[in-house]
Amino acid sequence: MSNRLANEDSPYLQQHKDNPVDWWPWCDKAFETAEEENKAIFISIGYSSCHWCHVMEEQVFENQECADILNRDFIAIKVDREERPDIDKHYQEVHQLLNRRSGGWPTSIFSTPQNKPFFAGTYIPPESNTGSIEGMGFKELTTLIATKISENDEQIYKNADEAEGFLNNIQHPKEATVLNEDFRKNFMLQAKNNFDTKNGGFSIKPKFPHASTLNTLLTIDRLYDDKSAKAMVETSLNAMKKGGMYDLVDGGFCRYSTDEEWVVPHFEKMLYDNALLSSVYVDAYLAYDDVSYLNTAKECVNFWYNFMSEDELFYSASDADSEGAEGTYFIYTYDEVAQVLRDAEIEDVTSKLAQMSVTKLGNFAGKNIIRFEDGIIPEWFIDVKPLLSQIRSQKEYPFIDKKVQTSWSAMMIHTMFKLGSIDAKYKTRAIKHLDKLLNTMFINSTLYHTTLIHKKPKVEAFLEDYAFLSQALLSAYKYTQDEVYLVYAHRFVNKALEEFYEKGVWNFSAGEFVTQAEISDNTYTSSVSIMLDALLSIGTLLEDEKYTHFAFKTMEYNSYELGRKPIYSPFMLTQVLRHLKGDRVIKTSLDNINISALTLAKIDYPFVLLKSSEEDEYMICGEKSCFAQTLKVEEVNSLVSNSF
Repeated sequence: MSNRLANEDSPYLQQHKDNPVDWWPWCDKAFETAEEENKAIFISIGYSSCHWCHVMEEQVFENQECADILNRDFIAIKVDREERPDIDKHYQEVHQLLNRRSGGWPTSIFSTPQNKPFFAGTYIPPESNTGSIEGMGFKELTTLIATKISENDEQIYKNADEAEGFLNNIQHPKEATVLNEDFRKNFMLQAKNNFDTKNGGFSIKPKFPHASTLNTLLTIDRLYDDKSAKAMVETSLNAMKKGGMYDLVDGGFCRYSTDEEWVVPHFEKMLYDNALLSSVYVDAYLAYDDVSYLNTAKECVNFWYNFMSEDELFYSASDADSEGAEGTYFIYTYDEVAQVLRDAEIEDVTSKLAQMSVTKLGNFAGKNIIRFEDGIIPEWFIDVKPLLSQIRSQKEYPFIDKKVQTSWSAMMIHTMFKLGSIDAKYKTRAIKHLDKLLNTMFINSTLYHTTLIHKKPKVEAFLEDYAFLSQALLSAYKYTQDEVYLVYAHRFVNKALEEFYEKGVWNFSAGEFVTQAEISDNTYTSSVSIMLDALLSIGTLLEDEKYTHFAFKTMEYNSYELGRKPIYSPFMLTQVLRHLKGDRVIKTSLDNINISALTLAKIDYPFVLLKSSEEDEYMICGEKSCFAQTLKVEEVNSLVSNSF
């Protein structure tokens, strides 16, 4: 029989509706019941495409003995971290506080009947394997906690009160530091220290792509002609697109690599990763004129457009698992690839198999992930790719989370507008997606965070939704000059300031959980830094210093930490450099903006805005004055450079 989750919209909660656990969704009634019945609270946070969430479901939540303990002694609550990032953020802070290390998913939180947390973990196996509490299995741990709560154990309640006290003690910076361009030097030292010179990227294993770091390195190279920044960008982008973490058959990046060489991925695909990485590849193409970067960006966007969208709305993620195992859809046996190539009468089959890294031993659990070790995709792969797709079509496709997220969708739309400066069809698509997103998620003057396709949204927007949507709207204005998009962006920035900002500090959420927004670029770019980008653009375009002032106060408030550890907040560093260097606005006719879109996109200076005028000439302007003008678009780049 289904539990209470059967009535929830979230695909993740729906995955758990038939567990023998008597799950509650997050609601007041659950917490009231816990206090009335003096039961401990167990909060489990995850998301639909999370591999270890699936493992915990199979091993623990489908285990009748574990379920019986939870049903008897606990109020068990399931939370979709993508639907409620405010709740997730709060409990990630709890995990960090209680364990002195970052958490992850699934997140497992145990709280008193008054919902004061005292124990936090991630995946907990059903059985114990050591004598320490860290090694306790779920059965032993829950039995122990239930006993202590029923006995009103003083130590548990004392620990919970202390944890709550720490969580409520907001830490403010001790001092401010003068914003200056030398912050980048510290950033470069820290980036070089983390950089993998052989394989690219900024860690060992597991290796995440760090799109924000690459973006800032690219900006630094464009501003200062920094050869080491360029080398880190190119080495990383070249290594990532060889195949493995990047899916050469369908397109799109997986979430991270389990090895240093980007070969074996964790196979889930997230909208935010593909949006942010596509954006970096577009910028790298514009800066370095490497067509392979453009092709990778297009393939990523095309994958999401072809596989992961419906009615001009983007899905949020696809799973790593299918047919009961991780990666099944994505991998190949040697024999099946060899056979399909021979049946299609492809020449030099043995040679082509070797080039694609397809061997009898395999590179993943005895099977093969398609990869070109030299990083060069040969022309013949155009004919082979449909054959590899044909093999995949006979397999079960991984589960798709059809949840629509305002913030993540806006990231992809922002990238599509940039890609549209190179290929106009992407601008056309971006306009359709943006208009549909607004119609779906902005209802009766209220912006929402998430919904399912063809359903009304229920969860109201967080800072990240206002930030990324404002950024996408400003891109829409830049490439279409439609004033409606600028009006929308202005409106959302004002609303964000009203709801989330106070004296340099930004909150991530308002309401049930008022949590401070981070400035670090973690899973994806900090919403504070994206809001800075929007504030600076609005300030320049509207010639309103109020928005520039809010941006400055935010950067000043965070300047001490940013100066010391810029590697954690690369996109905020980008905005500091932008603030110090200044924007450039190219004013010209709308026809010129459309005809010369690619030339204008390739301007070396990274902080350029466009504004249509009645004039055919191109005028180069700064904050309060214009510097030069020309009738030749080919001269604009040098005129911008010479304006400093």
